[in-house]
Amino acid sequence: MAFDHKGRVVVIMGVSGAGKSTIGDMLAKVLNCSFLDADDFHPLSNKEKMSQGIPLSDEDRIPWLETLRGVLKDKLDNGKTVILGCSSLQKHYREILRSADADYVHGSYASTVQFVLLDAKADVLAARLEKRAAEGKHFMPATLLQSQLESLHIDEGEGIFKVDATLSPLIIVSKIQTFLFSDFEQATGNRDC
Repeated sequence: MAFDHKGRVVVIMGVSGAGKSTIGDMLAKVLNCSFLDADDFHPLSNKEKMSQGIPLSDEDRIPWLETLRGVLKDKLDNGKTVILGCSSLQKHYREILRSADADYVHGSYASTVQFVLLDAKADVLAARLEKRAAEGKHFMPATLLQSQLESLHIDEGEGIFKVDATLSPLIIVSKIQTFLFSDFEQATGNRDC
């Protein structure tokens, strides 16, 4: 199914191990749009810090998020839909990404940049990270999971859609699709999606 509603960003967010890349890539294929993994935009210095078990500071994250905002703004300005896998742990980080929408009013949460949280318990996430590390598939060690969980802050007023990340990937993608299309229908009154 093609996602015909151009000029939209869906950020698949959550802590490391939640499944952002897996779900984001699958969702992009189903919606026939591009997928970006925010990890690919980290400078080498950020990746080295994380691989050494050192949590990133705002000084590390803000330039990275501003780079992502620029990429998203370009996609939106060109009427493209994109799925972004990005931790987006704190509200002010999400505000940076929302501001890729040229019409966004800071603090309104009404943006063409929407967020979906992949939510799972710490023990599930830790097991996923340990498996991934054993396979040599990621630079982030499981030791940073607790700092990410402590950093995660969701304001209910933001309208972030939460999905149980322990469900099968196909069910998660289906739930996100339902959310996206029902949200579009509410915003436009269009029932023919």
